[in-house]
Amino acid sequence: MIDRYSREEMKKIWDLEQKFRYYLDVELAVCDAYFKLGVIPQKNLEEIKEKASFSVERIDEIEREVRHDVIAFLTAVNESVGEDSAKYIHMGLTSSDVIDTAFALQISDSSKIINKDLEELINVIKTLAFKYKNTVCIGRSHGVHAEVMTFGFKLLNWLDELERAKQSFNNALEEISAGQISGPVGTYSNVPIEVEKYACESLGLTPARISTQIISRDRHAKFISALAIIASIIEQFATEIRHLQKTEVREVEEGFGTNQKGSSAMPHKKNPVLCENLCGLARVVRSNMLTAFENINLWHERDISHSSAERIIFPDSLILTDFMLHRFKNVMENLVIHEDNMLKNTKLYGGVVYSQKVLLKLIEKGYTRESAYKIVQKHALNALNGGDFKQGMDSESILSEEELEECFDTKDYLKNIDNIFKRFEDKND
Repeated sequence: MIDRYSREEMKKIWDLEQKFRYYLDVELAVCDAYFKLGVIPQKNLEEIKEKASFSVERIDEIEREVRHDVIAFLTAVNESVGEDSAKYIHMGLTSSDVIDTAFALQISDSSKIINKDLEELINVIKTLAFKYKNTVCIGRSHGVHAEVMTFGFKLLNWLDELERAKQSFNNALEEISAGQISGPVGTYSNVPIEVEKYACESLGLTPARISTQIISRDRHAKFISALAIIASIIEQFATEIRHLQKTEVREVEEGFGTNQKGSSAMPHKKNPVLCENLCGLARVVRSNMLTAFENINLWHERDISHSSAERIIFPDSLILTDFMLHRFKNVMENLVIHEDNMLKNTKLYGGVVYSQKVLLKLIEKGYTRESAYKIVQKHALNALNGGDFKQGMDSESILSEEELEECFDTKDYLKNIDNIFKRFEDKND
């Protein structure tokens, strides 16, 4: 099954052409602010808006000489405008005013895609959770059979984690959606505070309460952390599918195309390759989180040690998270559910997973917990070594046939499933 997802929409936000367009958006917003304050004449503002342009080729040409990307950008833009109006562009600003504010715009636009991805995946998982609400399966702890539950209940836990991850992501997005137009070291020495207010408002950003010469990088670390949490949650879900796809378990499987092949040597193979891929990508996003934390530590009011790293970790983390969310949605939409195997696995070894119900029934009949535990454990361990738990307990002649059957009835285990699911129902359902 081929994943035909294209990352072009996200990639475009982070290409060089688009980065400089964000720079220009910031510069034009600042010019608008100066116009509102009566600093830039209307005819000059109109000329700037009409003519301001650039080419990446010309910026590269200038940068090879001046060795400064923002100066190269400004020189290219000024050439398109003309001297009389060009003098108003970048007035009182420092490079980071443009870079960090434009960076916030890139992140904000990228986050719209991530939010869309999250919402789509949440809807898919919620639909599946309610569909399989009553599909009995085994719950596991330490990888070992514990007690019965439902497959929908498992998915409901995934839904809860994703919804909280989405909330954390948007909290981080709110903090990182900040702009600054505060000049060198952030003191507004050559730019009115009102310019920052007007410019950020027109760009859809919140003015930073305070900045040095940059916006503090704890905001950016928190944002990358939110992406790393999303990636890690997907990895957790993918790992669960990989376990459940094992031959001896085979409760779920990734969709397998008609002409798909799993192995060059073994024709029987159907491998969870998409989920394995997702687990590998999660490691990359998490590793970028460490770099984001390292970027918090900068010298004095500013250095640029963070800049080179951010040019890698932000586009990579956002593109990867976008890809992972889309791929996992694809996995879930095409997931093969083997309900018969789920039920069969709850009955292994004569229903040994019902041991607690039998234990409680013996206590109810007057046995001490210690003596009841000893009896039940003996037959449970014997069952795991090739016996049959239910037959073993029947041989004790402690419980009647009706009492024993009651212990092996799944209904009592699942009596609160509906109540749990009600917590996730939409108000309009």
